[in-house]
Amino acid sequence: MRGVIGGLDSPVPVIDRLPAVLQEDEFLQRFLGAFDTSLAPVFAVLDNLDSYLRPQTTPPDFLDWLAGWVDVELDAAWSVEHRRRIVAGAAALHRRAGTAAGIRDAMLLAAGPEAEVAVTESGASAWSGTPHGALPGTPAAEVRIAVKLASGDEAEARRRLERAARRVVPAHIRTVIEVTGGGAT
Repeated sequence: MRGVIGGLDSPVPVIDRLPAVLQEDEFLQRFLGAFDTSLAPVFAVLDNLDSYLRPQTTPPDFLDWLAGWVDVELDAAWSVEHRRRIVAGAAALHRRAGTAAGIRDAMLLAAGPEAEVAVTESGASAWSGTPHGALPGTPAAEVRIAVKLASGDEAEARRRLERAARRVVPAHIRTVIEVTGGGAT
């Protein structure tokens, strides 16, 4: 929660906005000083607004707010640095959602940087110089996601991966997620 910060002076004291004759009034100086104390944090935020909008520099309690701007759900169990990486990469992931590379990157973010992720899709586009040749892939539309965890709880990882897959895999495609390794920690 943001609030009054002791010792923070306002860069724009309210008393300086008054005519000179009122600036000399002792009561007004004390009275308006209370407003300066309340407004100083507002000016500090506005002066540093770009820091609040960057995932790398935003305060940890603003990460969820910033994640909402890029339509990402953050898990409270993730470390602050991991949450920062996810928010920072969200725009690029949205551009590639539905592609094999986009699905792989989303799963890697959800599983953690130490995990190994492989995505296999059933269909593809191809051409052949031979008429009536075999079609690529399999008839069923399916995406297989294999994740090998370096550490962590497999059940918890599966929950995160399924939630991430719902956001990046097209709704009409069947998704199979296989999680191995890790063990309970």
